[in-house]
Amino acid sequence: MPTDPTAPDSPAPGPDLRHHGDLEVGGGLVDLAVNVRTGTPPDWLRERLAASLGGLAAYPDGHAARAAVARRHRRDPAEVLLTAGAAEAFVLLARALRPRHALVVHPQFTEPEAALRDAGHQVRRLLLRPEDGFRLDPARVPEAADLVVVGNPTNPTSVLHPAADLAALARPGRILVVDEAFADTVPGEPESLAGRTGVPGLVVLRSLTKTWGLAGLRIGYLLAAAETVALLGAAQPLWPVSTPALVAAEACSGPAALAQEAAAAVTTTGNRAHLLDGLARIPGVEVHGVPTASFVLIRLDGADSVRERLRTLGFAVRRGDSFPGLGPDWLRIAVRDRETTDAFLKALESAVESHI
Repeated sequence: MPTDPTAPDSPAPGPDLRHHGDLEVGGGLVDLAVNVRTGTPPDWLRERLAASLGGLAAYPDGHAARAAVARRHRRDPAEVLLTAGAAEAFVLLARALRPRHALVVHPQFTEPEAALRDAGHQVRRLLLRPEDGFRLDPARVPEAADLVVVGNPTNPTSVLHPAADLAALARPGRILVVDEAFADTVPGEPESLAGRTGVPGLVVLRSLTKTWGLAGLRIGYLLAAAETVALLGAAQPLWPVSTPALVAAEACSGPAALAQEAAAAVTTTGNRAHLLDGLARIPGVEVHGVPTASFVLIRLDGADSVRERLRTLGFAVRRGDSFPGLGPDWLRIAVRDRETTDAFLKALESAVESHI
């Protein structure tokens, strides 16, 4: 049953908030557990990164990268904070803010809650329901919540919430954190709030990891009012983002990169439709809600056993039981090219049949 978001906080036994998809891969397995686009970084980006190594003797200067990100989202550079991956932003929020009623909307990426708990904050959970398609009803968010964290599109459900619904959660005295790490996997980014400047307390997080294959480089950013950016920036160490990461932020924010990003989102949409068509033909596999991002969440009886069987067949997928609100019957599958997907679907059908 979904947790009552107004109930007193309790210790968090249960889901391992620090379990992530990278722990599923290895041993020559085909990776459908990590939501990083395959075949990345592209050669032109590798060359830009390699060229940046000649400047490593100098301390990093983020002015150009910050300006490029600001231009992309039509914002003032003072409203941009570059971070060592979007995950660092969650730590900065937890360190710099003093919420009395922090609320995290689940199922979603677990680092926001983990960072808040590590910083000593009590956290309440609002669990979205599969029977509702994992859609958020803004009325379920209690008025007392002065920090609300939600993903859009949400990892692991792949559900995209209407921007109007999320904006309706904003109000004076509340920080509204919208994690848009996968927004660039949706063609046109129709529900993004990244360019919105009139929403009180809004903080938008973005990542360059997923589309550009930069998980090992650690580069992301947040967008917020200048005073919020200054507050969070004061919690960062000196020179928190390396020179190569700054080069990546600048390069991936330019017009040519954005055109490639848009094309990749269209390709992902087609590949996701192909995956969903195949999943629909496998008995017992259920998809709740409308997936919009570069991954799909499925439910099937005995999913944990199926996941282990898939490993013996050469495929890694993401377990679902580390996400609050899910359990052992859930799996997250990354969208891949059609050839890889076809091979995976054949293995999944075999794994399901052997479980039955």
